[in-house]
Amino acid sequence: MSLRVTFLGTGGAVPTVERAASAVFVNREGDRFLFDCGEGTQREMMRSGTGFGVDRVFVSHLHGDHVLGIPGLVQTLGFNDRSDPLTIHCPPGTGEQLHDLVHAVGHDPAFPVRVEPVEPGEVAHETDEYAVRAFETEHRTVSQGYVLEEDDRPGRFDRPKAEELGVPVGPKFGRLHEGESVEAEDGTVVEPEQVVGPPRPGRKLVYTADTRPQETTVEAAADADLLIHDATFADDMADRARDTAHSTGREAGSIAARANAKRLALVHISSRYAADPRPIRRDAREAFDGECLLPDDGDLIEVPFPDADD
Repeated sequence: MSLRVTFLGTGGAVPTVERAASAVFVNREGDRFLFDCGEGTQREMMRSGTGFGVDRVFVSHLHGDHVLGIPGLVQTLGFNDRSDPLTIHCPPGTGEQLHDLVHAVGHDPAFPVRVEPVEPGEVAHETDEYAVRAFETEHRTVSQGYVLEEDDRPGRFDRPKAEELGVPVGPKFGRLHEGESVEAEDGTVVEPEQVVGPPRPGRKLVYTADTRPQETTVEAAADADLLIHDATFADDMADRARDTAHSTGREAGSIAARANAKRLALVHISSRYAADPRPIRRDAREAFDGECLLPDDGDLIEVPFPDADD
């Protein structure tokens, strides 16, 4: 079951030739989400081959470099004869402004667009297999990040043990794996715990958008498989990061280390590092021992299950 992340825009407030404004595309087994939608996102979607089939947009805050791509994307979706609704989740108190943005220049979408504010700590979207919830971040306006967390999966099925207990090969294997008792060939009852291991954790993806390093992020990102964190500046610009309510690479690395994240992706890279962003990753690596990524626009990564190597 795939969980793929495409970095459409990894730049800061001012886009560069190399880095567009903020946007991350997530495809979880055909469920397609955008986390923020900065200017030029639809062009980056074409360049990266993600397509325009977006089910939901999760907006972190209403600064232009995170939302100005929404009106153009909505119009393009209409030109492509979309009829399915599009849901846009946003921080509390921003729904009316976002609605006005969707209807910019007098444009009425050709399909339903639902704007749904969500409070930090609340679930924005939930299915039988995963949930997306908001968490509090600290920026110069009302802002929040999002956690996509999958439910635990059934434990591994021990087929040799099931056969040894006399369970016939076939549908009863599946019933046992789903937690149902079955009858063996000799009439004895076989319980799921006899042939199914302990539950296995699902995957966890965390997106902060623009933020100062926060304890709420540490809590939200606990044991995350991928933490996508603001890393606007290198450590020698720590004062500037504090004044603008952003994070440095080292601060992002420290948050990832405290959260015990497996991988850290550094985004929202300031245009001042257009020539060489490597100092940001160098600083992050000094604070974080896990895998530290400095993705370029268009990079795609697969998020594996925690037990993929077992």
